Amino acid sequence: MSVLEIKGLHVSVETDQGTKQILRGVDLTINEGEIHAIMGPNGSGKSTLAYTIAGHPKYKVDSGSILLDGEEVTTMTVDQRARAGLFLAMQYPVEIPGVTVTNFLRTAKTAIDGEAPAIRTWIKDVRESMARLRMDKSFAERNVNEGFSGGEKKRNEILQLELLKPKFAVLDETDSGLDVDALKIVSEGVNRAKENTGLGLLLITHYTRILRYITPDFVHVFVDGRIAEQGGPELADRLEDEGYDRFLTESNVG
Repeated sequence: MSVLEIKGLHVSVETDQGTKQILRGVDLTINEGEIHAIMGPNGSGKSTLAYTIAGHPKYKVDSGSILLDGEEVTTMTVDQRARAGLFLAMQYPVEIPGVTVTNFLRTAKTAIDGEAPAIRTWIKDVRESMARLRMDKSFAERNVNEGFSGGEKKRNEILQLELLKPKFAVLDETDSGLDVDALKIVSEGVNRAKENTGLGLLLITHYTRILRYITPDFVHVFVDGRIAEQGGPELADRLEDEGYDRFLTESNVG
């Protein structure tokens, strides 16, 4: 069974005002097949955790470790992390001019598996996945995310998730900017990917609405770069009712 372990993670970033510490000792273990939701107010470090796991060069790991099946991830390059089985669905997916969705997906799949997928079955898999995500088949020949709406970009991220079959996926505010229909389709895609591969999920969100469609096993409240409280799905309901004021007050007192 695969496991992603985050131990004593401290992360900082360089700003115009100097070095700013964002993560202040994060401990988190995600087992294969588990869904963990990370919630918290803006600026609490949720996205920093996502990008640090993925290997964004802007974020410096000061101490602590990220282990994937016992192997240190922080020393790996971004592409090595992807090949090892880590996947990041970004809050703001980037455009890649000159690269079609089809070519991008096949290149990524080849890099991860070490060999190119058979063309006929691959095209069939791509078409079926796009149909389930209600993506027009013409998108396969369009450049990645170029001219895509916010919802189309998010569906394209989940298309990658379904086809690349990572061990662990980090979804960074995938629900932001989605209308109800798009949120439902994206959530169904995430649930389908989990059912088919048993991947572990780290779901970063500001709101509880996506948790109505993707039920977490564990909920962690992020405040000031640390996990302030954790529990089951009922904790998300409590946050919906109470907000984060209680945590912020405790944080300021501390």
